[in-house]
Amino acid sequence: MRIALVGYGKMGKAIERIAVQRGHEIVLKISTANLGDLNFDNLKSADVAIEFTNPESAFENVATCLTAGMPVVCGSTGWNDKLECVQTICATQHAALLQASNFSIGANVFFEINAILAKMMNAYPEYEVGIEETHHTHKKDAPSGTAITLAERLLENINGKNIWVNAQPNHANELSILSHRIDQVPGTHVVKYSSPIDDIELIHTAHNRDGFALGAVVAAEFLKGKKGIYTMKDVLGL
Repeated sequence: MRIALVGYGKMGKAIERIAVQRGHEIVLKISTANLGDLNFDNLKSADVAIEFTNPESAFENVATCLTAGMPVVCGSTGWNDKLECVQTICATQHAALLQASNFSIGANVFFEINAILAKMMNAYPEYEVGIEETHHTHKKDAPSGTAITLAERLLENINGKNIWVNAQPNHANELSILSHRIDQVPGTHVVKYSSPIDDIELIHTAHNRDGFALGAVVAAEFLKGKKGIYTMKDVLGL
């Protein structure tokens, strides 16, 4: 498989290493130094694009790839307000898109366990639920996309909560997400149910970027040759 890497920072380099280990070829590498190379002609040499950049450039990068008919795996977070627009572009161009807040296989299992536990805990309103997420100091968005995904699944299943806030809650209907930024932390997410009697915690801790990179490459392998909009649930059969 021939891959175009859009974003060649630490994540891009980790994706490159794992993709090559799995027998794939990197035919295009886009960084801040050569943004002009992300064009239709260069994309023709690739089978799929993997985009990991930042909230400011993700929409334009993904839109460019989709307009060229290129399947795109996107791991950039913090731009959900424009996601519906790129989904429309994907449908119009008969392309393929797989966007996820977290490509780690373990994290996606964590998402499903989170939803199952939330359905169970909905019967016990004496437990107050909240989320904490910790990442490296270079992460630009807060809360993390992973924390938002966790929150959305909680809001679907906990009747007493209908909005998340990136702060301590002021009202009973608010689901709190607390964000912490500490140097050299790949990512830790905690979903905690607290009562006067006891606490229940679900924790996912990433040790390095390899889990995210592997998941992105597996997603690209899944997406090659397809059309439409997919999620990691499709990739992993969850």
